[in-house]
Amino acid sequence: VSEMRHRQAIENKWNAVSEIPADRQIQRKMPSETEKSTSAPSGEFDAARVDERDQEESDDIVLPSHVAGSGTLDRLVDTARDYARAAASDNTRRAYANDWAHFARWCRMKGSEPLPPSPEMIGLYLADLASGSGSFPLPPASRPLSVSTIDRRLSGLAWNYAQRGFTFDRKNRHIATVLAGIKRKHARPPVQKEAILAEDILAMVATLPFDLRGLRDRAILLLGYAGGLRRSEIVSLDVHKDDTSDSGGWIEILEKGALLTLNAKTGWREVEIGRGSKDQTCPVHALEQWLHFAKIDFGPVFVGTSRDATRALDTRLNDKHVARLIKRTVLNAGIRSELPEKDRLALFSGHSLRAGLASSAEVDERYVQKLLGHASAEMQLPCPGFLDHATQISARRGNLTCAVLLEDKRKRGRGHLGAHSVLRHVP
Repeated sequence: VSEMRHRQAIENKWNAVSEIPADRQIQRKMPSETEKSTSAPSGEFDAARVDERDQEESDDIVLPSHVAGSGTLDRLVDTARDYARAAASDNTRRAYANDWAHFARWCRMKGSEPLPPSPEMIGLYLADLASGSGSFPLPPASRPLSVSTIDRRLSGLAWNYAQRGFTFDRKNRHIATVLAGIKRKHARPPVQKEAILAEDILAMVATLPFDLRGLRDRAILLLGYAGGLRRSEIVSLDVHKDDTSDSGGWIEILEKGALLTLNAKTGWREVEIGRGSKDQTCPVHALEQWLHFAKIDFGPVFVGTSRDATRALDTRLNDKHVARLIKRTVLNAGIRSELPEKDRLALFSGHSLRAGLASSAEVDERYVQKLLGHASAEMQLPCPGFLDHATQISARRGNLTCAVLLEDKRKRGRGHLGAHSVLRHVP
């Protein structure tokens, strides 16, 4: 205690001599006997609580100090705070929060602080992540991280600093040169995930049981493949518009198929899925069967099930379920059986559904990009009126109907799905 008092006295003298503003002066709180007895074993938990509190404070929106508060302004503050939270998806916010927590703990392990931003310390942090030197005992720094992961970590730090009101310059030489060296030395070609073709998806759904869980997973695979959907888009679907606050879109089941309205990472888009010639492989029929037997008429489309797979729960599925489902059914169906199991698991992911549709669709690449919601699709359109017609994207492999995208929304009436398009049958 005497040592800490002596250190506090020195810091007080330094603050007085250097005339540091009060809000930037070094302040240390003298620990109580209770705090001293618990600080040693719970240091890591304290750091986690500080990181969590920092994240909450970074999201906080308050009135300026010179503006008097009122009920109306307070409600506007709450509304603005909700809009600010909606600026990024939950997965992105969660990843950025983890990036900040990891960097903050790394700084404290090095005897530094994450605020204000120090380009020199950030450069050292990137070097530690790339080298896997093991100087930081917390995972995953025990092994070198990929260049894409390091770049994502840096984006997370930039976002967190911006939320806290600090300027973060990625072009600073202490950051840019280190990152350029990491990319030059450790960059690898991107790992391409294996595309799931129509015959593969048929073999995968054939491995599923016909209990409630099997009906749900069959609808997920067929709908995801037919619509070229991201796994996050699949699990974010609701039965109706505005059913839940975390909805990423909704469905409309019509006579000739289903219309999916999606609020994806590149904006709103509509995907129409026509019915297949066989109920066993029709994505729309599989969706209807799941909703009927699960007794779902409101809220999330895809939810968990009870342990005995006889009852649907209220909780929305996580997007990781889609990836696990694909890997499990790929193994059970014997796809790429000539490879070891570890390699087969690494080859397939949630993106394999989208890659499969892109590989099977026998139309111009521009239409595939439009259906899949790629940001570069609009840049490749020749002129505004070129797509003023109904565009069919389909691949009828094994009687499996893939997605239908109608570009002319003005001429299409609700309830007339596919009225402006002719299904193509490929044996």
